[in-house]
Amino acid sequence: MTTTTAAQKRAQAKAEYDTFLAQCPSRKLLDRIADKWVTLVLAALRTDGSHQFGADCAGDPRPMRYSELSRLLAGVSQKMLTQTLRSLERDGLITRTVVPTVPVTVTYELTELGVSLHQVIRGLKGWAETHVDDVLANRAAYDNQRT
Repeated sequence: MTTTTAAQKRAQAKAEYDTFLAQCPSRKLLDRIADKWVTLVLAALRTDGSHQFGADCAGDPRPMRYSELSRLLAGVSQKMLTQTLRSLERDGLITRTVVPTVPVTVTYELTELGVSLHQVIRGLKGWAETHVDDVLANRAAYDNQRT
């Protein structure tokens, strides 16, 4: 009888992750990173703070204050931004740094794990910006056929 160590069991379980299965833990992670505000926060933390059309969110990770993020992400409520930042910190995608100044300065920055996800997010954001006109035209054509 062969014994299996805990590390071997974890490695085997990881190799068997399949997001198509309802109980797979990767499904919850996919749900988290597919959230609109998560996507936008991750993209924003790698920008120079401008939001010009075609900006690819490239560059070095840059810490941002809550107020900067709030201004950049038009339409996000204070509650939603706070919840999103907390969940990203819990998942290890961002770090929160508190500097004891007057008033206290709090900044958020991508971790190494967050930077790796940012590469994917950047591609998705760019695709959406490039193809939004095509999608809107297809929606209009579809809706016209149905009426």
